[in-house]
Amino acid sequence: MSPVTLSSLAALAALTLVSAQSTFPPTPLASKTFAYPTGIPYMVDTDQGLIRGFQKGYNICNGTTQNQDSLCQTSFMNSIDDFCLWAPSEPDSLVANTEGEMVAWCTKPGHGTRLIPEGALTGVQFIKTPAYVAVIGFVDQAKINIAAGTFGGEMDPHGADLRGNPMGGLVYSNSFSGGGSNFQQVIEWHNFMGGGAFCMKACDPANPDAAHFCEHRLDRIGCNFNVPNNAQNGTFESCDGENQDFPGVYTVNGQVMTYTQPPEDQGAIQTMPYTARVPATSNCVQKSSTELYAALATVTAASGSSSASVSGSGASASVTKSGSSSKPTSGTASATGSAASGSATSNEAATLAISGVSLLGVVFSALFLS
Repeated sequence: MSPVTLSSLAALAALTLVSAQSTFPPTPLASKTFAYPTGIPYMVDTDQGLIRGFQKGYNICNGTTQNQDSLCQTSFMNSIDDFCLWAPSEPDSLVANTEGEMVAWCTKPGHGTRLIPEGALTGVQFIKTPAYVAVIGFVDQAKINIAAGTFGGEMDPHGADLRGNPMGGLVYSNSFSGGGSNFQQVIEWHNFMGGGAFCMKACDPANPDAAHFCEHRLDRIGCNFNVPNNAQNGTFESCDGENQDFPGVYTVNGQVMTYTQPPEDQGAIQTMPYTARVPATSNCVQKSSTELYAALATVTAASGSSSASVSGSGASASVTKSGSSSKPTSGTASATGSAASGSATSNEAATLAISGVSLLGVVFSALFLS
């Protein structure tokens, strides 16, 4: 009989734990639909025993959760003055380490979320097209708890384990349902954060190509390829626009090509075989940030957060638990008003699952990916 070693015990422990846990939920996040506001549950991700643990926050968000400690994970994408971004709940966080736990940071009160602090948004372009709405811009990311000077990653309603990043994150919009308080759940969306820039796209649920326009598998090549744009730092404008090409699809000499993202173990992506076509925009209306985001003057960034300035044009965000929370008292949701100093990761549930358990990491990864 072979001697019991530390490695064999670790492997046995990993096998036992994994056998008691599941990876995938019975129903993927992207297949869950909830009418706004009365159909939204307190938490969307309620399956027990899954490898990545539990949903960070909650989805019923109202006046009782409207503060800078909110863990609301119900987001909105309506207009240049009313949109939300996914960002960490704790200061100086890396996107790659927290994408499964992101919370909603919004430009307008009334959604029960945190507010993006004044001065964090330094340039924004909102585009409405026949197939989607998108917001692209520049951000002092330390003011929304992303470590200054770091690159980030991508959030979407899928993830490697189909629970989404963030887990349980919902997005609603009135852009496809007549405006006002007619909020409709957006099933397909993606949000890139990091490198002092961001882009968020919400695809029309009625469009048969929604999943293609809001492609979620190209998480390593950022905004320039997933949401091609002409956003300008220092400019705030809302425009009509043409549809972009599907992310990863391009044309060379009349031949339609599809880009395949290489696996991370091949190292950083150094070159791209194409430059994404930037779709034309029209009817652009410019306003000042003070006109658009007057309510943000009521909040400030967390103390101790450091800033880093970003200049240039064409936002190109690259990829890569504790704390107080205010939970809703009762009722329904209300709407009345590659990382620096570390390696960026993709939406791999295996990677997130073994965080802090390095002894068992190899076994977990092998089992998950097999």
